[in-house]
Amino acid sequence: MIASMGLTTGWTVSGMPTNTYKTSWIGNSFGGGKYWVQNNIEAMYVARNGTVYTNSVWDEAGREAGIYKDGKTIGMAEDTHGWSRTGGKAVTVDSKYLYLAIHQGSIGKTEKDYPPEGTDWYCVRRYDLSGKPAPFSGGRGWDKSMLIVSTKGEVTGLATVNQELYVSDSAANRIRVYSTETMQELRSFNVSRPGAIAKDRQGNLWIIQPKKGTNPAKIVHYSRTGKPLPPEITQVVEPTAIAIDSQGKLLVAENGPRQQILIYNVTGKPVQVGTFGTKGGIYAGNPGEVQDLKLYGITGLGTDAAGNIYINNNGFNRSGTDLRKFSPSGKLLWQLLGLIFVDNADTDPQSDGVDVFTKQEHFVMDYNQPPGKKWTFKNYTLNPFKYPQDPRLHTSPDATFFRRIQGKPFLFLSDMYASFLQIYRFDNGNKSKIAIPSAMFVGTRGDGKQSITGKWPPYQPEKGEWIWRDRNGNGKFDEDEYDKSEDYPYLGGWWVDSKGDVWKTLRTQDGIGIRHYPLQGLDDRGNPIYGYSSMKKQKTPSMFTDLRRIEYLPDTDTMYLSGFTVEHPATGDDSGVVGSEIIRFDNWSQENPTPRWRIVVPHDTTGKREVSTAAMSVAGDYVFAVTFKTAEVHVYNAATGVQVQQFKPGPEVAGESGWIDIPYGIRAFRRSNGEYLVFVEENWKGKVIMYRLQS
Repeated sequence: MIASMGLTTGWTVSGMPTNTYKTSWIGNSFGGGKYWVQNNIEAMYVARNGTVYTNSVWDEAGREAGIYKDGKTIGMAEDTHGWSRTGGKAVTVDSKYLYLAIHQGSIGKTEKDYPPEGTDWYCVRRYDLSGKPAPFSGGRGWDKSMLIVSTKGEVTGLATVNQELYVSDSAANRIRVYSTETMQELRSFNVSRPGAIAKDRQGNLWIIQPKKGTNPAKIVHYSRTGKPLPPEITQVVEPTAIAIDSQGKLLVAENGPRQQILIYNVTGKPVQVGTFGTKGGIYAGNPGEVQDLKLYGITGLGTDAAGNIYINNNGFNRSGTDLRKFSPSGKLLWQLLGLIFVDNADTDPQSDGVDVFTKQEHFVMDYNQPPGKKWTFKNYTLNPFKYPQDPRLHTSPDATFFRRIQGKPFLFLSDMYASFLQIYRFDNGNKSKIAIPSAMFVGTRGDGKQSITGKWPPYQPEKGEWIWRDRNGNGKFDEDEYDKSEDYPYLGGWWVDSKGDVWKTLRTQDGIGIRHYPLQGLDDRGNPIYGYSSMKKQKTPSMFTDLRRIEYLPDTDTMYLSGFTVEHPATGDDSGVVGSEIIRFDNWSQENPTPRWRIVVPHDTTGKREVSTAAMSVAGDYVFAVTFKTAEVHVYNAATGVQVQQFKPGPEVAGESGWIDIPYGIRAFRRSNGEYLVFVEENWKGKVIMYRLQS
C-alpha cells in the first residue's frame, strides 16, 4: 500500500501554506512510479542484445524479476508477488520465453490450483519476453504457467540449449531436462548439489557445485545427455554465477576473498586466462571505498554479443542491488543502484549534512544537484572477510544513528523490534572505510532463553540481557567481553544522545521504565564503555501508561518522551508505534520535572490501525513525526508544541511512499545554514526519502 500526494508546499492544520520543501531521495537510481531498481538481485541472464533479465526472492513493490537495458528499467515479469508467491535464484531466456525460478506457497485455495496446506511448490514459471505469463498444457497454478519441479527444495539453476530447458533440482541432486514448448520432462541425470548453469559453444553444460559443509565448491562439466566430462574446475572458493562470453570463454564469479570474475579458456582442458575486476574487490586499496572495478558480493554475471560484461553486486547479507555494465576493456558504461531496504539515514554532524550513512553505506551529498542526483555512493562499510562476526551479517538492523564521541565517528544501529543496539567504530588511520564491530546492547527475552538464538554470537550469556564490548579490538565476540544482567523484557525504544550516553525505555508496569547508560569514556581500542554498574534507572512520568520513545538533549537538559497516556490509552497492542502523545520536559535532571507541553499525535482509536504515528525525531526548533500508513510528516514547534506544518512525498518521487515499518523511520538534522534535512524510510521502492525544508 502507498501514500500518494505531490506537493511542494507544506500545510498547516488550518490549510494555509507554510514553508516550502523539496523532496529528493537516496540509494536508488530512480525515484518511483514505474521506475525503480529492485532489491537484491539473486540471479540474472543477459541476452545477446544487452537486455538484462533478473530474479530476486523478494522486492517490496513486486519487481522480483526486473528487465533492464541501456541503464534503464524497461519492464518486469508480472505477478511474482503476493498470494504466498515469491521469486527465486535462477533465470534464463531463449528466443521466445523467459523462464523464472519461483516459490509458490499454500493459501488454502486448492480449487484454484494452489498447493495444499503444508506444501510448497518450487517451480519454473514461463513468461513471454515482455514479462507476461505464458501458460502451457499441463501447467499448474492459477494461470497454468507454472512447472512444479520440487516440493522439497528450490530451483538453483536454469539454462536452455536449442529447445531444451535444463533445471537444477537442488533437493533431488538432479538436472532435469524439459521441452521448452511443451514443458514436459524429457530426461534427468544426477549431479550433486547443482547450482547455476551455463552452456558452452558445444552445447555442453558447466554447472556450479556450491560448497557444503566440508565439501568444497567446484565447477563440473556435463554433456547434454548427462555424461560427466573431464575435467572439473576446483580452484574456486565461492562461485556464485557463471556465463559464457561472446568468444566462448567461461566466466565465473568468485565471491570469496578475491571478489573477481575468473576467465577460463574451455576449448580443451580448462585454463584460467584472465580475471576481471580488482583483486580483493572493494577491500583492495582503501578498504570499503567504492570504485568502478571493485566488486563486492557478486550474485549475477552475463555478457552480450559485443563482449560487454554485466555484473551484479549484492554486498553481503543482502545489502542491495548494484548492477554494472562494463565494456570489454573494463570501462564502466552504466550502473544501476537499489541499495536501501528497511533502513533510514543519518548524517555525520561534523560534516554539516554532507556525509550521510545508512546501515552499510556511506553517501556523499552535493545539495546543488537535482533531486535524486544529490548523493554519491562513496563507501561500503561492511567487511565479512575481516570481521565475519559483524552483527550486520547475522541480524537485520535498520535504523541508523551517527554520532561523534570525543570527536571520533561512531555508527549505532537498532532493529525493527528494538531488540538490540549495535555500535561500530572507524579506524581512519589506515584509510579504511570499514565500520568495525565495537559494542552491542541486547535486551532480555520474555521466555527466559538466550537473547539471540542460534550459534551466533559465541559465548553469549545463557539468559538475560548483555552488553558486549570488543576489548581486544579483533571485532569478535570473545568469552571475557560480556557484561550481563536481567531486566524487564519488553523494550520500548533506544536513543544515543550527543555526548554518547545510551538511553532505553522499557514498557514496564512498575513505573520505572527509563534506563540511562552514561558513557564511561573510550577504551584503549577506541570502543565506548558502558556497563550495568553505572546504569541509572529513572521513573516513568506518571501520565504514561506505556512508554515508547525517548530523545534526550544534554546541552539543554531537555527530554522528549512518547507513548500512550492515561488520557489517550492504546487500542490493542501495536508495539511498533510512537503512541498517542509526545511530551517535552525541561530541566529533566532535576527531581520531578514537569511537562512543558503535550502533543496528541495521530494514533489509533478504532482498533483498525488505519491511523498511527510510527516514528519521531527532534532537530533544532522542530519535532518531526511520520505516520505509519500514509507516510505523512507532521512538524511541531519544539518550543510550544504547536503543529506548524505537514507534508507528504512530492512529485519528485511520484507522490508515493510505502508504510513506515521501523521505529526510527524518520531522522532530522539542521544544517548550519538553517535548512532541515528530514530522512524517511521508504522500502516500497528501495530508497530513503529526503526532504529539504527551509527554516
